[in-house]
Amino acid sequence: MTTQGFDGGISIAKGYKIDKSVFTKQEIEDVLTALKGLYSVSYNSKYGRLIEKFQPNNKIYSLTENILIDLSSHYKDSLAPKIGLIKSAITDRNLIRFNYFYSKGQVRRTIEPYLVVFRWSSWYVFGYCTEKKGFRLFKLNRLWELEKLKEYYEEKEFDNKDVDFNRFFTNEINLVAKFDQKTKYRLIEDYGINCFTIERDDRLLFKWGFTNRETMISWLLGFGDSVEVIEPAEIRYEIINKAKDILNKYN
Repeated sequence: MTTQGFDGGISIAKGYKIDKSVFTKQEIEDVLTALKGLYSVSYNSKYGRLIEKFQPNNKIYSLTENILIDLSSHYKDSLAPKIGLIKSAITDRNLIRFNYFYSKGQVRRTIEPYLVVFRWSSWYVFGYCTEKKGFRLFKLNRLWELEKLKEYYEEKEFDNKDVDFNRFFTNEINLVAKFDQKTKYRLIEDYGINCFTIERDDRLLFKWGFTNRETMISWLLGFGDSVEVIEPAEIRYEIINKAKDILNKYN
């Protein structure tokens, strides 16, 4: 049934079906939910084989399950190959190189990859940047022309401080804005039901900390005339100037 591996590990014989009697029904459903979430963003058939071992009737979804996690998006065709290549590079300890697009333009980066991360509704790769000489987080949807290099790297140790990803989002800009009532569902969807208070004029007073200035301004502009920025003053003036630029283009 099993084969002895290195360092005390074992491998399970091909075609072996897991004895589900060692798991409760709820435990099996939890494992299947997690596996199907990974399967939704991967072309790797190993997840399908694992699902089959727990659920050998070949049904990808069972009516007895009450949770379905789909981590894919309209980027799946490009996202899944990226995740697969990065995972391979992590296993083999190979450097990866890619073009990265951000608010200041485009850069070419080489990193030692350590983790594929799903957080804040997006996928990232966490690794040591050879140029910046430090651990960084890169968003996969901004990462293109990815290649796995033949060059190897020696694994570096990182601690809980390094993987505290909240440090990349430091909330340096304290936004105060008033939104029209019709935007309530969007505010709740993006930041929760407690992100605003209702003013006497029936508008929604929103206070939130943002890290990325460009992302925040793009988000605000998406509300059109349904939002008024109160603070900071420089953001208010920047919105005014952008509105003038838009008007000039259409004139």
